[in-house]
Amino acid sequence: MIYDTIENARLYRGMNPHLDTAIDFMLSHDLAALPLGRTEIDGSNVFLNKMEAETLPADQKLFEMHRVYMDIQIDVQGSEAIETGESRGFSCPDFSVEKDVGFGDCKTVASCVLTPGSFTVCMAGEPHKPGILVGENSHLVKCVLKVRA
Repeated sequence: MIYDTIENARLYRGMNPHLDTAIDFMLSHDLAALPLGRTEIDGSNVFLNKMEAETLPADQKLFEMHRVYMDIQIDVQGSEAIETGESRGFSCPDFSVEKDVGFGDCKTVASCVLTPGSFTVCMAGEPHKPGILVGENSHLVKCVLKVRA
């Protein structure tokens, strides 16, 4: 997982050409002004999903994992904790190839609090558990950039 502030996002350019496209987009657009739902950026290589959600206590959430896409998670309103899990031994027997997601449980190896102005990159194959309650305000507006690994 990468965790940093949006102002430092350009430091991560050069790792993957699709990640570069996503970084350029997040630095040049007002994500708060985007409509809810999917925003096309570069076809199936890079797109953005903006959503509203309610965060939950960590014990009410499962880890998720993607094989094709990295997630860049950016909170526009509210905050959440995101945990990264140990990939060794992680299994998700219900993995959906069509949706590129599977859910399961594993040992947490790192955690961070995401707030407006910061972001995380969860790599393809890296179990992560977003949407964890921080404090009392559970409402969240967030953007998830899906980036082909």
